[in-house]
Amino acid sequence: MRWNRGGGVSGTTTNTERDSWVVVVNDEEQYSVWPSGSEPPLGWREIGFTGNRAECLDEIARVWTDLRPLSLRD
Repeated sequence: MRWNRGGGVSGTTTNTERDSWVVVVNDEEQYSVWPSGSEPPLGWREIGFTGNRAECLDEIARVWTDLRPLSLRD
């Protein structure tokens, strides 16, 4: 098995090649992207934005203006 730069195994679809992602957030108000149609990990929830990976990252950049975890902002 050989890993490629996209983080996946050669010959399979990599994370960067997926065309549908969702934006997720945790209780500390930290954001990430998650493959659409997959259950987010425990502690994360969808915010209702779906798009390709670049669109989701753009949305995160728009809404996540203070990168400090919520516990440090309080």
